[in-house]
Amino acid sequence: MYLLGYDIGTSSIKVALVDAESGKSIKVIQSPKVEMEMVAKEIGWAEQSPEVWWENVCLATREILEFTQIDPQRIKGIGIAYQMHGLVLVNEGQEVLRPSIIWCDSRAVEIGNKAFVNLTEEKCLSHMLNSPGNFTASKLKWVKENEPEIYSRIHKMMLPGDYIAMKLTGEINTTISGLSEGAFWDFKENDIAKFLLDEYGIEEQLIPEIKDTFSVQGFLNKKASLETGLSEGIPITYRAGDQPNNALSLGVINSNEVAATGGTSGVVYGVVDKPIYDLQSRINGFAHVNHTSVKPRIGMLLCINGAGIQYSFLKKIIAKPDVSYNDMEVMAREISIGSEGLRIIPFGNGAERILANKSPGAQINNLQFNKHSQAHFFRAGLEGIAFSFVYGFQVLKELGLNPKVIKVGNDNLFQSKIFSSTVANLLGCCIEVIKTTGAEGAAKASGVGAKVYANLEESIKINEVEKQYFPTENIDEYKVAYEAWEEDLKKLVS
Repeated sequence: MYLLGYDIGTSSIKVALVDAESGKSIKVIQSPKVEMEMVAKEIGWAEQSPEVWWENVCLATREILEFTQIDPQRIKGIGIAYQMHGLVLVNEGQEVLRPSIIWCDSRAVEIGNKAFVNLTEEKCLSHMLNSPGNFTASKLKWVKENEPEIYSRIHKMMLPGDYIAMKLTGEINTTISGLSEGAFWDFKENDIAKFLLDEYGIEEQLIPEIKDTFSVQGFLNKKASLETGLSEGIPITYRAGDQPNNALSLGVINSNEVAATGGTSGVVYGVVDKPIYDLQSRINGFAHVNHTSVKPRIGMLLCINGAGIQYSFLKKIIAKPDVSYNDMEVMAREISIGSEGLRIIPFGNGAERILANKSPGAQINNLQFNKHSQAHFFRAGLEGIAFSFVYGFQVLKELGLNPKVIKVGNDNLFQSKIFSSTVANLLGCCIEVIKTTGAEGAAKASGVGAKVYANLEESIKINEVEKQYFPTENIDEYKVAYEAWEEDLKKLVS
């Protein structure tokens, strides 16, 4: 008996096959092998083709079935994790009307800011836990204002995971967790945020039917079976945004537990047991995967848009073609803490919530031509992203989160000893690297909705700790380097 999980990322699609009885991963496949394209027609824009996501879902699924040679009829559930906050629009024929406006697109910032004033900050924060900001609802309003012909043909708006579920089943539905990440959910009324829809002039019928996060959300149809190689009738039994799913994958489901990831964007995600919010809207609160109105579980999300994308930029621009990320890490370890004064601010990937939705761009400071080398850039790049995590984490502490352990996956920036040690030393906590991925977590979570597991705790009980980083070395040196970086940031955004 097996479970299948998808992770619909910005860079690639990952699919994982998990043995349901042991909880062990059989295989994880990525498609494409190079990063998927993000199209930016204007500064601050970011779009991707949903059809390309689907093409790679099909390619990865066929590849994993061919590699493992398992009988698809033995797959009992499918889980979907996906890049958050994106907007996908389809007509009545379920055809995509325009490219997806994805999470790091900042074109709708002013729309959200205006609504925040019109509706009042108190109402938005107390009801949605967020400003309308640059979330999916504001992106839909942008389409209404700027592309009225497309807007007039919308049958349903969806999040990226809803689109993949539609392609698999032919059914269009969503979840409370998903709606909350799009600023469509009213936590006080436990219903769709009708007051925001009214403000934006958006018809409620554009919102899909709501399904429970862990439930049967549709069955694989004949067309999807032919395209993917999977058996017709497999149920889709779990769906969540990538960060709630990442937290679940790492075993973070209770109050004061914290997960982090360092992919294209950097995220710290902590769970609290009551609806709370940041008065300055630097941190976002969403319904966690196990949230109910009776037993609240709110995921407090700190997002840094300019994270792994900055490090991949350095690799592309500075490193030689045959240099790997591991090679970069080895070179960077030869450089002392603080990179001999070279400092990089990574905020070059759209508006940053922790900076009040400013888009300051990335910045390289104190570059000395006769001192700094490739290796300095690699270390300064990692340190700059780590410093951004620490800067944002102070807000989480203000909101009451103060964990002793931060759990992270083994497939992102936390593979770097430099990066992980910097975060651990500055936050004074243990970084625990768990052997799992988002796709594997989605697969296991699908076992809850498919009734393979009795409860959520059972689905995550087999988590292997690969390594730990403790705050034990050179703490003062890290602090000096961070304080210099923070001064640079203050000057940049002042």
